Amino acid sequence: MATETATKWVIDPMHSEVQFKVKHLVISTVSGFFKSFAGELLTDGDDFENAEIDFTLDIDSIDTNQSQRDEHLKSAEFFDAATYPKISFKSTSFTKTGDDEFALKGDLTIKDVTKPVSLDVEFGGSAADFYGNTKAGFEISGKINRKDFGLTWDGVTEAGSIVVGEDIKLLINVQFAKQA
Repeated sequence: MATETATKWVIDPMHSEVQFKVKHLVISTVSGFFKSFAGELLTDGDDFENAEIDFTLDIDSIDTNQSQRDEHLKSAEFFDAATYPKISFKSTSFTKTGDDEFALKGDLTIKDVTKPVSLDVEFGGSAADFYGNTKAGFEISGKINRKDFGLTWDGVTEAGSIVVGEDIKLLINVQFAKQA
């Protein structure tokens, strides 16, 4: 991307959220959030197609509304936050697929494993806030298999039910602020 025309956008964490969902005992879904994250995208002017996207989130900020479970997720049995404190994503393509729809592809790194992922993006639009700042909103969704990233802990109940599902649904709502 030509730096002369590149526009930088930075995530506004006050108006963004990173949520995930996973099956528990195959019968219900547990939701969680990461409360601390950062990201930016570079665009060619105000056109988002082909934007370059970088995103990180802090494992220690995981919140499933149950502190014992959160501590287990931070432990070496799952994310190993002490050794690998961040999850990162770097885009490889951002392609328009419809009026307000994009396909986002990139490399996701969890622990020491990097794999390509594909995510769906819906552009919510852009608007000026009360202070004259230009904001752009996106909803990103997709699914990954946790075992692909070395999150292989398994538990089985006495009755033979799987405790944690393999597929993780991602739902990320982000608002970016255009930088001057």
